[in-house]
Amino acid sequence: MLEPLAHIGRDPATGGYLRDAWSDADMELREWFAGEAARRGLDLREDRNGNLWAWWGDPSRRPGVVTGSHLDSVRQGGAFDGPLGVVSAFAALDIMKNREIVPDRPLGVVCFTDEEGARFGVPCMGSRLLTGVLSPDRALGLTDDDGATLAEVMTRAGRRPHDVGRDDETLATVGTFVELHVEQGKGLVDHDRPVGVAASIWPHGRWRFDFSGRADHAGTTRLADRDDPMLPFARVVLAAREAAERRGVVATVGKVRVSPGNANAIPGLVSAWLDVRGADERAVRALVAELARTSGGGDPGVAELATSGGGGPDTAELARSSGGGPSVREESWTPTVEFDAALRDRLAKVIGGDTPAPVLPTGAGHDAGILAAAGVPSAMLFVRNPTGVSHSPDEHAERADCEAGVVALADVLEDLCR
Repeated sequence: MLEPLAHIGRDPATGGYLRDAWSDADMELREWFAGEAARRGLDLREDRNGNLWAWWGDPSRRPGVVTGSHLDSVRQGGAFDGPLGVVSAFAALDIMKNREIVPDRPLGVVCFTDEEGARFGVPCMGSRLLTGVLSPDRALGLTDDDGATLAEVMTRAGRRPHDVGRDDETLATVGTFVELHVEQGKGLVDHDRPVGVAASIWPHGRWRFDFSGRADHAGTTRLADRDDPMLPFARVVLAAREAAERRGVVATVGKVRVSPGNANAIPGLVSAWLDVRGADERAVRALVAELARTSGGGDPGVAELATSGGGGPDTAELARSSGGGPSVREESWTPTVEFDAALRDRLAKVIGGDTPAPVLPTGAGHDAGILAAAGVPSAMLFVRNPTGVSHSPDEHAERADCEAGVVALADVLEDLCR
C-alpha cells in the first residue's frame, strides 16, 4: 500500500516529499485514506479539526482502540515518516479479518492533520487542537510562507475554520491509542530487533528569533555604517551549538527567512527558528534563556519563563530588547511525555513474548505524545530504521521489518480489543 502513495507530493529532483497540510498533495492523500476506508467497509468521519477517522464498529456506544499516524511530511522528507503508521494500521486490520477476529471493542484508524507543522510552524496541529492544547484563535491566525492564514487555507479547502478547537465528542471515542512509526534513530539496530516500544518522548520546543536591522546596498554601504542582522543571527547559531554540547541537549536552526532576500542587499530582517530537545526539561529551557539573554534579546523575565515551564504553545513574545537585540517567541512546547507504563509493558510482552520487545525513549515528537499528555492511554511501536536517518529522502525501512511491524500491530490490537 505504500506504492500508490510514492508519487504523491514527490520532488523528482531530490526524491523527497512536499506534503504540506491542506496542499493539493495532502488533499490527494486524504482521498486515498477515504478509499482505503471504503474498501474495508469502515465508517469514515472527519472531525472539526480536519483529522480523519475510519471506524470498524460504533465508538459512540463504547470508547474504542485507535491506531494510525499522519500523511503530511516535513519538506523534502522521506516516504516512511507518518505514512508507514497509516498503511500499517489498515494492513493490521486486514490481518485481523483474515484471522476471523471480531473485536469486542470498536477499532479505529486515524490520520491526524498537520503533524509535522511544516506549513504553519506548529507541530501536531490536529491533535493539539483536538485536545485543546492549542487555542483556536492562535491556530487560525498562523500564516504560511505566502502569508495565508490557516483560516483562509481551510476555507479554500472547503472546511469551516471557526469550528476548530477542543473536541470532547471525538476524544470520548478514543479509549486507547497506539501509533506505529518508523524509528527516527538507531536504537533498534543496537538491539538487533525489528520492532520496539516507546518509553517516553523528550521535552521539546520551537522558538522564533527575529533579528532586525536596516536594509541597504551591499556595494555602497561602508561596513562601519551597517546594521546587518545576519551577524547576530550567525552568532546565535554558533552559540546554540556550543550551549547544546555543554548542557547535554540538541539544538537546531533548520529554518531561516531573510528579508528582503536580495543577494546584493544587506537584510533588514532575519527570522530563525530554533528547535531544542533533550532528556532534561530544565536544560532545554535554560538553553533558550541563555541564548535570549546573551544575544541582547533577553531580560530577567525571559530566564524565569524559560526555566519554569510557564510558557506553553500560546506564550506571547518572551522578550523584545530595546537595545537592538532579537525578539524571541515560543511557538510550541511539549513537556516530557511518559507513556502509560502498564500499557507499554503489555505491548512489549505481546510483541516479544518471553523476550519482551525493547523499550526506547525518543527525541521525536508525535501525536501519541499529545494524546498521552491529555490523559488518553497511549503507546507507540517503532519499526527498525537501518541507518537512523529521518526527515530526509534517505529515510528507509526494510520490507521485512515493516511486515514485522504490521504483524506486531495486529497482535497488539487483537489483545487490546478483547
